Amino acid sequence: MAAADAQSPRAALSWRDVPRRLSVLWRRSLQFRTVIITLGLSGLAILVIGLYISFSVASNLFQANRDAVLEASNNATGAAQSLLSASDASDRASMQKLVADAISTVSSVSGSNDLGLFRAPGQDAVTFAPSDRLSPGLSGVITPELRSQVQDHPDTQYWQSVALPDDEGGTHPGIVVGSDLELPSDAGRYELYIGYDLAEAEQTLAFMQITGMVGAAALLALLSAITLVVVRGVIEPIRATAATSRRLAAGDLGVRMPESGEDELSTLAASFNGMADSLQARIKELAELSVMQQRFVSDVSHELRTPLTTIRLAGDVLYGQREDFPGPTSRTVELLHTQTDRFERLLADLLEISRYDAGSVTLATEPTNLVHLAGDAIESMHQLALEHGTELRLEAPGGHLDAEVDPRRIRRIVRNLLGNAIEHGEGRPIVVAVDSNETAIALSVRDYGMGMTQEEAERVFDRFWRADPSRMRTIGGTGLGLAISLEDAVAHGGTLDVWSKPGAGTVFRLTLPRVPGAEVVSPLPLEPADAGAAGPAPTGAVGAVPTLETGSREVHGA
Repeated sequence: MAAADAQSPRAALSWRDVPRRLSVLWRRSLQFRTVIITLGLSGLAILVIGLYISFSVASNLFQANRDAVLEASNNATGAAQSLLSASDASDRASMQKLVADAISTVSSVSGSNDLGLFRAPGQDAVTFAPSDRLSPGLSGVITPELRSQVQDHPDTQYWQSVALPDDEGGTHPGIVVGSDLELPSDAGRYELYIGYDLAEAEQTLAFMQITGMVGAAALLALLSAITLVVVRGVIEPIRATAATSRRLAAGDLGVRMPESGEDELSTLAASFNGMADSLQARIKELAELSVMQQRFVSDVSHELRTPLTTIRLAGDVLYGQREDFPGPTSRTVELLHTQTDRFERLLADLLEISRYDAGSVTLATEPTNLVHLAGDAIESMHQLALEHGTELRLEAPGGHLDAEVDPRRIRRIVRNLLGNAIEHGEGRPIVVAVDSNETAIALSVRDYGMGMTQEEAERVFDRFWRADPSRMRTIGGTGLGLAISLEDAVAHGGTLDVWSKPGAGTVFRLTLPRVPGAEVVSPLPLEPADAGAAGPAPTGAVGAVPTLETGSREVHGA
């Protein structure tokens, strides 16, 4: 009993789920939609045609039975009237016998035992006039309207559709025909009513309707099979096209559709294959061009290293003796030294970008504490921050858990983000926050500088892109730092996001999985809580050694 009660809600839920499943099937299956629409329209057409045929057959069957009934009634009335006209009965007994013979004749000629005989009202009373007669089958069937028509129009037949009672207490369709008879010896005029049962005609019609319904069901089943076969013949090539296009989109450029015949589907397959050939050739051409570009950048970078090394050595010699040169020459040597450094960094960045483009980057991961790494990076940027009058802060309420990362690349990301924040922070404080949860660790760099628009933030990771092209780089950046940082984050399975608002500053947030392959849910919000603030409350001297603020928030994890 308990098992039955447990299964009952499950079964009810399954039945409630049927409409949703049908709706999903309707949206996703062209074959299902085509078959259902075909069956629906075919069923509607069969229903309309069946109703028309049924009504037409019923009408014709009724008219044929009515005409036969009227003819039989007319013949019976004529035979009875001939019998009555030939008689000279003048007393009550002979008149009763004459009427009985006439009724017997009517029953014999008409083929019906349901008879009614009434003396027409408004006539003079005659003692020998026979009494009225009515068969039990016509009791309560003859209507006043029919009698009125027969009384008002002698020598004319009138009929009416009625429901005749049967032996089981039900009714059958029938027709009552009314006419008049003239009795001899001034006995008066009588109304004659003959009832005809149309049960056989009704059974014939019912049999035809059942046969039509069975035929319609068989026709629908046949149409379903035919439609399914035809639709499958059309749908299968479409499915093959969809599967081929998915494989092509997934990178299987050699897949093609089979071509057979000369019909429209074969033309579609040929066109599709031609498109695939064109795409494959174009993609191959672009891939070769990309490889050539990567190789060119890599080769140029390598080839430039030798003359750059020579220039670097010569520049270092000149830079070491700059005090012995006149003022303009000394300044030129300093510029040469600075630009040589920048050129060297640019070559290193180009080589790194070419490695990412070639897919040849390998991470050297080890357990790393991002709080310590961020502190080291901030310490290395202390002199630059001091030159720009910027205070650096480190807030780590819950980021003291190790993560499997490549420390060199993560340190490069932090330095790039800090350098970018110092350059655009307009001397306001910069806050570096580190936090973690059970699966991920995040680091954000928040400045309160000029900020960027939404369009500028979407392009901030583009190579060599500047929000303001007229603005000169003040810290010797190469224009590739953020692009490389994004590649480093993606290589770790993490993300590097940006939030910025003009006049409210910028936030760069790095989120990394603590274990490679783990789900990344950043413990730090991207949009800061102080989005409208001009900067945090000062806590130390400008350019001071960064302060570390920790909290007591519990962090779960190994």
